Amino acid sequence: MHSITADRLRVSPRGASDGVVVRVTPEEAGWEQLGFEVRRLAAGQRWSASTGACEAVLVWLGGRATVRSDRGVWDGVGRRASPFDGMPYALYLPPRTAFEVVPAGPVELAYGWAPAEGRFPPRLVTPREVEVELRGGRNATRQINAILPPGFPCERLVCVEVYTPGGNWSSYPPHKHDRHRVDEGGRLLEADLEEVYFYKFDPPQGFALQRVYADDGSFDVAVVAQQDDLVLVPSGYHPVCAAYGYTCYYLNVLAGSAQSLANAEDPAHAWVKATWTERDPRVPIVRPEPEEPRG
Repeated sequence: MHSITADRLRVSPRGASDGVVVRVTPEEAGWEQLGFEVRRLAAGQRWSASTGACEAVLVWLGGRATVRSDRGVWDGVGRRASPFDGMPYALYLPPRTAFEVVPAGPVELAYGWAPAEGRFPPRLVTPREVEVELRGGRNATRQINAILPPGFPCERLVCVEVYTPGGNWSSYPPHKHDRHRVDEGGRLLEADLEEVYFYKFDPPQGFALQRVYADDGSFDVAVVAQQDDLVLVPSGYHPVCAAYGYTCYYLNVLAGSAQSLANAEDPAHAWVKATWTERDPRVPIVRPEPEEPRG
């Protein structure tokens, strides 16, 4: 990774004519595996691509689209208008899959990828399959929707989306996952993971503060994240605080030494979990709903 500064960790939206809102390749990020982009397509604006030597995940941030591929067709996928309107659909695609996205109207998609061998078939993830966890307590309460959780049938990718009410802390107590560590019995204690945070806010003029810092003090960076910003987390602890009055959403995609979220908490702050005697009543932000009939 290049020197860790706020300018390097924050990737701002660029509004490209090809529909790309924000994008980072592994080479641009300065790490080895994880790539990520968000595309916003108008009705009639198709997008064709191939996963190449990587597995990939498509997450519907808003809108509806059909995905046609040489591994299958998924027709009319999507339901929510934005991440604040409901639960997600997602599509896992293995390596060497050529695909085309055909929007039914305006659609916004997140796309993450990482190298893989191709041991698992494609799979559509529906809202009913996304497990919801309410984590933390008091003003560190947040909602986690597990899209590709640890144990999902893929090789490297992990994907979750997180909702943090205004004024609350998230990714807290601070945790890190930048070393691969196992105990004497071989149990994974911490995975070495590259991670991105893609942000949205309700209302959209909101913001969040994210601190990224090393346990040895070699870097300590504060990033201001705004609508459609991407924040890179190459290493170190990385807590988030949502500005008062604004619900903060972020999509996490990770890849690294294991298909896992094994992490280590900052021992200076882990004690706060013992104070979480009640949850913020504002969560869940979005609730699971029965799936719409198809056809």
